Amino acid sequence: MDRIKAVIFDMDGVLIEAKDWHYDALNKALGLFGLEINRYDHLVTYDGLPTRKKLEMLSAENGLPKKLHDFINRMKQAYTMEIVHSQCKPVFQHEYALSKLRLEGYKLAVCSNSVRNSVKVMMEKSSLMEYLEFYLSNQDVSKGKPDPEMYLKAIKMLGLQPKECLVVEDNENGIKAAIASGAHVMKVDSVEDVYLMNIKRHIKAIEGEK
Repeated sequence: MDRIKAVIFDMDGVLIEAKDWHYDALNKALGLFGLEINRYDHLVTYDGLPTRKKLEMLSAENGLPKKLHDFINRMKQAYTMEIVHSQCKPVFQHEYALSKLRLEGYKLAVCSNSVRNSVKVMMEKSSLMEYLEFYLSNQDVSKGKPDPEMYLKAIKMLGLQPKECLVVEDNENGIKAAIASGAHVMKVDSVEDVYLMNIKRHIKAIEGEK
């Protein structure tokens, strides 16, 4: 029987309602060159992938010149930060969940396919940083999700075994990465599903308690 000692959260769509922020920011940057990712493709294909991966796919499929990648990526990050600074705020149910879990002795971390600065700013503006052992971004690994490298690295940094960790994820690429790491996975549909009783219910189910 596995005992859960840590909860590792994805960020976008789990702790922060930022999926549309990334979508809007990237499309604003792509719009400078007359391109966009439509809503359907975003939800079915691109959701949860790092921006650089999305740009590689756009080059392969839509002929986006690769020499524009760095500029578009910089503009996308700048637009994202504009949105974050105006819209990212503390959410009570998330602060409450993380503070209580931390109080009960669970180790907490964040693993996000976003760039390091985005994760840092969002965690600070949502008042969640103080509850974390650490956070990992796509700049802290050689391969982002769906590769399990980020989760494997986090589990090692926590000094735990995969089966001692519960990963909270919301999208296909993140779920694939979490499963491949060997950790337990709690799938959520939105940030509303991330609250203390729901997390504790999953932990109890894993630990075989009624």
